[in-house]
Amino acid sequence: QVQLVESGGGLVQAGGSLRLSCVASGSIFAIYEMGWYRQAPGQQREMVAVINSGGFRRYADSVRGRFTISRDNNRATVYLQMNGLKPEDTAIYYCKVDDRLGDDEYHHWGQGTQVTVSS
Repeated sequence: QVQLVESGGGLVQAGGSLRLSCVASGSIFAIYEMGWYRQAPGQQREMVAVINSGGFRRYADSVRGRFTISRDNNRATVYLQMNGLKPEDTAIYYCKVDDRLGDDEYHHWGQGTQVTVSS
């Protein structure tokens, strides 16, 4: 079983910064992608940023240029540096880790961490 522990959420004023961290532990196979998703009240969960094992990054258009995703492969950790935060960034942020063993793929989600941006 894989456990994901997120940290770094909180309350910040518009224009401020936060850094989210997610540490994966347990029975992890070969991680091929790690990422962050978010869900605001009444809205569907959406991709914020993902990074694959080769270091290729993808960002949602709404955060590109403000957020930066990075990973530490040795520690099975993924980070999300969020700068220039806006009230519309308010949501619960979830870490997701995808790993595989042979042809089998597994998707793991964290419990979520609240990010609130005040105007």
